[in-house]
Amino acid sequence: MKKITISTILSLVVFLLQAQSIQWTEEFPGVWKGSFGKPDSYTLLSAAGSKPKSDVLSKLQETAFPLNKTEIHAEIIDGKTYLRFPLMKDEQIYGLGLNFQTVHQRGKILNLHVDHYGGKDNGRTHAPVPFYVSSEGYGILINSAQYLTFYVGTGVRKDSKNPPVAKDRNTDKTWSSRPYSDAVEVYIPAEGIEFYVFAGESSLDAIKKYNLYCGGGTLPPRWGLGFTQRVQKLYTADDVMKEAAEFEEKGYPLDFIGLEPGWQTKAYPCSFEWDKSRFPDPAGFTKKMLDKGIRLNLWTNPYVSPEASISKEIEPYTGSHTVWCGTVPDLNHPEAKRIFANQLDKDQVKIGISGYKIDEVDGYDFYLWPDMATFPSGISGIQMRQTYGVLAQKLTDGLYRKENTRTFGLVRASNAGANNLPYVIYNDYYSHQDFITALVNSGFCGVLWTPEVRGSKTGEEWLRRFQSVTFSPMAMINAWSSGTKPWSFPEVADQVKYYAELRMQLMPYFYSEFAKYHFQGTPPFRAMALEEGFRNESKTVAGSQSLEDNPYLEAVNKEVKDQYMSGEYLLVAPLFTGQSTRKVLLPQGNWYDFYTGELAGNGQEITVTPGLDRIPVYVKDGGIIPLMETRLHAPAAGEKVNMEIRHYGTKESSYNLYDDDGVSFDYEKGAYSWRKIEIKKDKKGQLQGSISNAVKGKPDNIAKVGFRFMSK
Repeated sequence: MKKITISTILSLVVFLLQAQSIQWTEEFPGVWKGSFGKPDSYTLLSAAGSKPKSDVLSKLQETAFPLNKTEIHAEIIDGKTYLRFPLMKDEQIYGLGLNFQTVHQRGKILNLHVDHYGGKDNGRTHAPVPFYVSSEGYGILINSAQYLTFYVGTGVRKDSKNPPVAKDRNTDKTWSSRPYSDAVEVYIPAEGIEFYVFAGESSLDAIKKYNLYCGGGTLPPRWGLGFTQRVQKLYTADDVMKEAAEFEEKGYPLDFIGLEPGWQTKAYPCSFEWDKSRFPDPAGFTKKMLDKGIRLNLWTNPYVSPEASISKEIEPYTGSHTVWCGTVPDLNHPEAKRIFANQLDKDQVKIGISGYKIDEVDGYDFYLWPDMATFPSGISGIQMRQTYGVLAQKLTDGLYRKENTRTFGLVRASNAGANNLPYVIYNDYYSHQDFITALVNSGFCGVLWTPEVRGSKTGEEWLRRFQSVTFSPMAMINAWSSGTKPWSFPEVADQVKYYAELRMQLMPYFYSEFAKYHFQGTPPFRAMALEEGFRNESKTVAGSQSLEDNPYLEAVNKEVKDQYMSGEYLLVAPLFTGQSTRKVLLPQGNWYDFYTGELAGNGQEITVTPGLDRIPVYVKDGGIIPLMETRLHAPAAGEKVNMEIRHYGTKESSYNLYDDDGVSFDYEKGAYSWRKIEIKKDKKGQLQGSISNAVKGKPDNIAKVGFRFMSK
């Protein structure tokens, strides 16, 4: 009898793993889970702790599986998993993280790795979400917390169904070093994988299902959609109060102020304790600010100074490596979470601090822990790197949930599954154009991004940047270093004030759009490619016809990365420093100027010269934009406001206006309402507006309502 060796057994195990097929489960209508091999138990979704919105997903219409399952291939080679998905000839791919320079990802090789963005779309970014969506109306999520490599239409297999034709470079000018590829291939350094396929009637439908599967998008407090100023790093309590008074005296809106590193006794690494020389009475100071209608947000990073009061207690539950000589709490370990959360809770959350700016949880490699780092929970250094920003978001969000009060903050790293966590990504990279491209891409991957304002060389640049943040998830000046204020450039101070006030007026609209993000999965800021009637092919790719120079030729269409949809109805087309004119691509249907109500065009490319005072904004036919009165602060819970409801164009239409108390989580228990706004023509053909009555026992924060028909 032949002796069976360990080597033989291992070879048999490897063979069986390679021979097995993908196991499919339909989780909800249009949502399938694929499982292959032995997936890691620690994944992106498990780290985030996100739970699908089952009540919404289960009611969706049945949808056919969007791909040919026989063309989805998985195998294990040398302990690594390889996945392959088919691509059609004219299919475009979007997503795969928070990219800053490209919207089309076909023809790219991306190594998805949490890091500070370094100026190149190579997969190393603040939110390397391994979710992509196709122009064919489906999306795919690879649920792994490992570093993943995506070959998006770049590898060419010899058994391809659509192989490229070999050409002679010596004689054929159409030869390319990057021949056509018909697959997305994914390299996963693990002995198995769990992944999801989302199908819909459109790409937006697939994204909505992905967001809903990850718990729905976040619903910020109303004040989070107001205006925020982050003050210089060594400000004192008196400095902060003086600056807040300046905002009020000059009539600039302000809802929350960000305190930078100087609020702590030690930073880089941090003590998480108030510096009493700058803030002698933190609780009293916080209360004074709250009484003025202004909340406070605290900068921190989660690395513990040797001089912190929690240093000795938390040390056994920290990683093997330090960051800036500070220990790294293992945010997967219950004791580390308890100690760290208690410190934040007792001296900050409990006295009324409204949120955090969580810095430096992204990169660079030279100051964060290396991949071989170990943590007490047993989670690897790589998996911790991919999820640490999410873990920090989840921990702090949990503190506010215990208080039944919502927060809205900033973070430098996120990933899949964190869709419902109340954080906006930011960074130190400062290209205005690339900031807008990131805003476009954020809608593909379930994260929020702010094109913040820090400083500018000219008043023109200052105003152009400020106009952009008006139509973004968080309207923020980050003056931690520059000390800039909205009025720092007197020549454009009035225009800046106009947009700060407009941001406040738009609060009912943005709040309703975020409610749709939470309840329906619709991203509030999204690419033009997701807008019905938008035809990318209206402008084919110009320039080189070589795939080496222009790999996007594989899917023909031109990237549109400098305009985007802000909610259901607003199309925003920023201008940048030095530009006086720009081209705007309008989807099919009539579109109207936001400011005047005049017809701008229909399904065409227009050239506009708006002047320095205006950022081009257009509203689709039938667009309904609810505005509230100009205010310095967001309405308090239960406070009623007057509203003007604008209608654009000639179409009859309707809009659902969301309402709740604006601050608590009571909406999760049903304490919210949708009030239907309708625009209809009377017997004479004149447009008339109406709004449904508030439901008894439901929130009602609306006083007087007036209608304004912009396109006469």
